Amino acid sequence: MNVLHDTSKASATLDRLLELVVLLGEDMTQSLAREGLTTSRAHVLWVLHHEGPATQRVLADALRVTPRNITGLVDGLVATGFVTRERHPTDRRATLVSLTERAAASMGQMHSSHRELAELLFGDMPARRFSAFATGLDHVTDRMREGLRAAQAGR
Repeated sequence: MNVLHDTSKASATLDRLLELVVLLGEDMTQSLAREGLTTSRAHVLWVLHHEGPATQRVLADALRVTPRNITGLVDGLVATGFVTRERHPTDRRATLVSLTERAAASMGQMHSSHRELAELLFGDMPARRFSAFATGLDHVTDRMREGLRAAQAGR
């Protein structure tokens, strides 16, 4: 197996990867703004879309934020018509957060936009190149996760 030892090439590739992260972030921010959402609020909707109705405690844990932070996010989503708060059916101390029809429609649009972007970015890429790209991306992502875990364990 050949291993990359040219640090200048690795550094230049990392620069391009970071540029891609910025471009994807800008695209996401602009798309969410058209829906009247922030990244944090969209993350709440994403969790509810995939997991179903949840308590604010579950949402706070899923987003790795404080309960106070999630209260502010949910307050904003209630005020803009994306979620509702209802009494939990089995725990009278808890509140259940659920998507509204507006949020469900927005999530459907986000899913379609996601597919369209994937097609734009990868649709004309030869299968072999795409496979190599996906494999390389998996490797880089795994290495980043390992590094973050090691850093957290060292705290």
